[in-house]
Amino acid sequence: MQYRFKDRREAGVMLAEKLRSYAGCSDAIVLALPRGGVPVAYEVASALGLPLDVFVVRKIGAPGHEEFAVGSIASGGVCLIDRTSVRGLGVPEAVLDQIIEREQRELDRREKLYRGTERPLDLREKTVIIVDDGLATGLTMRAAVSAVRKHGPKEIVVAVPVCAPLSCDELERETDTWCICVQSPEPFYAVGMWYDNFEQTSDEEVQELLERAAKTKTEGHFV
Repeated sequence: MQYRFKDRREAGVMLAEKLRSYAGCSDAIVLALPRGGVPVAYEVASALGLPLDVFVVRKIGAPGHEEFAVGSIASGGVCLIDRTSVRGLGVPEAVLDQIIEREQRELDRREKLYRGTERPLDLREKTVIIVDDGLATGLTMRAAVSAVRKHGPKEIVVAVPVCAPLSCDELERETDTWCICVQSPEPFYAVGMWYDNFEQTSDEEVQELLERAAKTKTEGHFV
């Protein structure tokens, strides 16, 4: 049955139910892809009693059609470009380079804003659950998986409330990861179609949720 989530928080609560086997695991970490993945991941981390961190990824949108991804970049210098789409759309290399440079500046800004002077969580030999609010083409998530793998995790799990029918299969095949979703509707159209409230998540909300998660970890309990 196809279902529209009330908002990202409800989506996160439902996704957490799919991840119950990881509850309380001492070697598991939840990584949120900001900004939209943070409210979802906060609910997952809270429900499972796991630490939460962010991993910044930026979509490379096609000129004039920014919602259509032709690539993505991630923390750690990872850059993935769909050359077939770039050629098909006739995007000049100089224009593509300008877009990548612009998105890299935004990635750097967000990392500094969200993390400040705090160091990222150590991912070595950990089960890393990467959470976003949905999976369409999968390019952004593939960049995240590629970048996270550089840190030597024991296992990577991709977890999203909603995904395009073929995206999880393709992601698992191409990146050798587990992919868990609440639903995979057909036809899919776009991630936002499956939320009643899909307003853009603000930097302030991201910071607030990260601070709440850090405080909860320090106090030794989750709410």
